[in-house]
Amino acid sequence: MSIFDRLRKPSAIPAASDALPGRSDEMPVPERHTVLGTSLKGPFPDHLQSVVVGLGCFWGAERKFWQLPGVYTTAVGYSGGHTPNPTYEEVCSGMTGHNEVVLVVFDPAVLSLDALLSCFWESHDPTQGMRQGNDVGTQYRSGIYTSHDAQRAAAEQSRQTYQEKLTAAGYGEITTEIVPAGSFYYAEAYHQQYLDKNPGGYCGLGGTGVSCS
Repeated sequence: MSIFDRLRKPSAIPAASDALPGRSDEMPVPERHTVLGTSLKGPFPDHLQSVVVGLGCFWGAERKFWQLPGVYTTAVGYSGGHTPNPTYEEVCSGMTGHNEVVLVVFDPAVLSLDALLSCFWESHDPTQGMRQGNDVGTQYRSGIYTSHDAQRAAAEQSRQTYQEKLTAAGYGEITTEIVPAGSFYYAEAYHQQYLDKNPGGYCGLGGTGVSCS
């Protein structure tokens, strides 16, 4: 991981006025998903839906979702902060406000949003605040960034349901942010489908063992 991960970083999201300025140029990314063979960028077919989620280091998070039947494509990137078109090093500094996230484009006729959200909740510990396991920083926070009101309502309902299960298992309060999706900035090409290209690469994801179903 970057040297920025080993430096002392802010434990809170910076104000827009304090964030790094970023740039106008978009990050170039491959045309196709290395596993699914589908487009990484839209426009996507009209029958598909999308949601953006953050659950720790995006390398392992992306793999969780590309394995689900009904997922058309996935991509890793940055969202939830202020800096336009940030670099990985800038995000790791804690001064962009962005989260490491995964864009999941899926066919709701094959994969329901509820099933997708179950995968989200079960794949990490959503009670840890600005960290996920040994990965510490605002870019590792838990988040769901929704495309429309119905999706947000479903996400909030699933959070309530999973909170009840976590409480019964002795866990604390869920810290997951659920907000309308803002801009999604694609991460660098080498991050896309990283664990497909590097099967033995780092994956810091670890769930609670509490089922969401």
